[in-house]
Amino acid sequence: MVRTARAAREADSEELLFIKRWFANPLKVGAVLPSSPFLARLVARQVRRHADEFVVELGAGTGSVTKGLLRAGIPAERLLVIEIDPKLVAFLRREVPEARIIHGDATRLSELLPREAVGRVGTVISGIPMVTVPLEIQQRMVDAWFAVLASGGYMLQYTYSLVSPLPEAKLGLKGRRRGIAVRNLPPAWVWSYERAGAERRAA
Repeated sequence: MVRTARAAREADSEELLFIKRWFANPLKVGAVLPSSPFLARLVARQVRRHADEFVVELGAGTGSVTKGLLRAGIPAERLLVIEIDPKLVAFLRREVPEARIIHGDATRLSELLPREAVGRVGTVISGIPMVTVPLEIQQRMVDAWFAVLASGGYMLQYTYSLVSPLPEAKLGLKGRRRGIAVRNLPPAWVWSYERAGAERRAA
């Protein structure tokens, strides 16, 4: 399909901003290009959510996965998007005005979410490049994310690593590789994580 001139300009603008933010914070931005629609669809297929539950996306970047979640039918009022970079927050609020974009640190998730969402999150989705995060911060993040999940909820992590981006035994997690978006650049895996020993809810 041939892109329109407007669509091409928007994509170029998104990619340029993403590259600029990568140069500014290379350890906080996991790739030099935005996630593709192929990865967004793969992530969306793995989301668990009852009708009264929320989905939280962390490290949304320029919103490629956010848009994919909305296209997949997740109601905008049930999608809470957390981004720490103020320039990306401003971009997201322009590009995805229907979603709730929250500026803040993912280690303080329960403080950032509206009160009615805490304990009622079906899936936490992380686009944060966890392989670059020290173990102590990983633990703080994981603890904060599981603290807001509903019973049976889980987290998704997309990664460019060939192995689990989180040390499961050290963090008390059980991971499962859910699939690969081979047409993403670079190819990206999606992993799910639950607390080790937790009862599983049917996907």
